[in-house]
Parts: sequence; C-alpha cells; structure tokens
Amino acid sequence: MKKQKILTPEPKCNPLATLLSQLSGQWTLYILCILAENGSLRFGKLRGKVEGISTKVLTERLKMLEANGIIHRHHEPTIPPKVTYSLTDRGKELSGVLDNLCELASRWYDTEATND
Repeated sequence: MKKQKILTPEPKCNPLATLLSQLSGQWTLYILCILAENGSLRFGKLRGKVEGISTKVLTERLKMLEANGIIHRHHEPTIPPKVTYSLTDRGKELSGVLDNLCELASRWYDTEATND
C-alpha cells in the first residue's frame, strides 16, 4: 500500500491560503457584497438584507471579518446601542477584486448556460 504524499502550499501561496480560509465561510462573501453595495449598515438592516442567515452566524461572521481588518464596527453607546458595520480600506480593496471575480464567473457560466 502506497503512502499518500500530503500536499502543502508553496510558501508564496500561504498568504493566499490564509485569505481564502478567512473568506470561505458560508455567507461571508455575501455579507461583503451587501456592505460594498450599501455602505455602512446597522446590524438589523444588514441582517434583513442577508435573507436566511441566523443572528448567531451573522454575529460570528462579522466578528471574524472585523478581527481580520476587513470590516469596521462602529459602536455608539446609546440606548438602545447603535452599531454600524462598514468596509475598511482592506475590505474595499477586496471588494474590487471580488467584482472582477464576479465578472469572470458571469462570462464563464453565463456563456456555458447559453451554449447548452
């Protein structure tokens, strides 16, 4: 029986692997797209725009994106508390890359759908 070789990313790909692992969670890219299209949003408004997401999962994704410097959380200590989320400069840069990826996906898959 042959022993399988475990593939590890090349050192130059490690940052890419890190970024992809941060973005790979369900809803993460959708949340980023909503914030890119709408600008700053309060938590409740954001939850309403991401249909089907639970409060728990949205909170987890937002905390992770904030910890990675992709979104900014602004908290005003009012009653009730006012919390808004927006893209950081990193998030805006990522949004531009995602726009290009969406265009590529549309060209690839819209073309295949019309060729069938």
